Amino acid sequence: MAIVTKFPDFREGSNEFSQALFVFTKKQNREAFMFPTTDEAKMRMDSDDSNSSNDNEEWWVEEDRQFKMLCGLALKGIILARNDCIGAIDGTHVRASVPQNEEAKYIGRKGYATQNIMVVCDFNMCFTFVWVGWERTAHNTRIFSEALQRPDLNFSYPTGDKYYVVDAGYPNTRGYLAPYKGTNIRYHLPDFRRGHSAAVREPRGPKEKFNYLHSSLRNIIKRTFGVWKARWALLRDMHVNYKYKNQIKIVIASMAIHNYIRKFGRFDETFNMAQQESYNPIRSDTSSEVYEKGPSTRRTSGDNLYMAAIRDIIAQDINTLQRRM
Repeated sequence: MAIVTKFPDFREGSNEFSQALFVFTKKQNREAFMFPTTDEAKMRMDSDDSNSSNDNEEWWVEEDRQFKMLCGLALKGIILARNDCIGAIDGTHVRASVPQNEEAKYIGRKGYATQNIMVVCDFNMCFTFVWVGWERTAHNTRIFSEALQRPDLNFSYPTGDKYYVVDAGYPNTRGYLAPYKGTNIRYHLPDFRRGHSAAVREPRGPKEKFNYLHSSLRNIIKRTFGVWKARWALLRDMHVNYKYKNQIKIVIASMAIHNYIRKFGRFDETFNMAQQESYNPIRSDTSSEVYEKGPSTRRTSGDNLYMAAIRDIIAQDINTLQRRM
C-alpha cells in the first residue's frame, strides 16, 4: 500500500481518524468513494455482497485489516489535511407559540409556528454554538451573517486553515466549505442511492465525488439533531405550556444536557443508535432544505475565491486518489 507512506503524520485516535471512520465505516460510502475500477474487482465485490446475509456487515474490515488505516489516510489526506474541518453548521426548527400579532413571521410551509435555530456541532455530536429564537422566515444567510458580525455571541470563528462544512444555503467562503451547486450535480446522500444500477448511483466526476464526501461529513449534524430531538419529547409540545421566552430557555438547557451526556456518559443508547449505519434520524425541518437566495454576507471576494480554489483542489485530489485505488 504505497499510499500509506504519503502521510507519515497519520495517527490513530486523532480527530481526523475519527472523522474518517465516521464516513468510511458506512458501506455505501466505501462503495461510492472506493468503488472498484476493474471488472474483476467489481465481480469480486458483487460476489461478496451476494454471499452476505447482512447488508451492514463490515465485509471490507474482515477482508482487509488495513481498512481503518486506508480510510483514515484517504480522508485525512484529501479533505482534512489541507484545512482542518472542525464541525458542521446548519439550522433546525422546533414547534413554537408566539403572540398572535407576531405569528405570521414564525409560520412556515407546514402552517404552524416554529422557532428557527442556528447550530454548530463538532464530530463528537456535541453542540458548540447555538443561536435560538429566530423567526421561521429568517433566511439562513441572514442569521449566519449576523452571527459573524456579533462579537458578543462568542461564535467559534475558524482560525487559520480551519473550516466548517456547510450546506448549499450558506456561502462558500473562507472558513466555511459548501458543496458544488448545479442542476446536474447531486449532493444529498439519498440522491446517490437512487438508480437501477451501481453505475447510475456512483458519483460522477470530481464535483459529485466531492459532494458525496462533503454530504457524508455534514451528516453528523443531522444525526446530532436526531439524538437531541429523540431524547427530549418536551421539544415537541413545549409550545402548549410555556411562553416563548421559556421555550427558548428549554432549547438551550436541553442542548447543554445533551453535551454533558455525550461527554461524561459511559454508555448512552440514543447516541449509540445514532452511530449505527442504519440510523435514520426523526424527520425534522432543517433551515437549509430549500436553497433560496438570501442576503449576502460581508465577506471579501478574496475570501470567496480562496475557498472556491480550495474546494476545486480537494475535488481534484479526490478524483485522482480514487483512480489510483
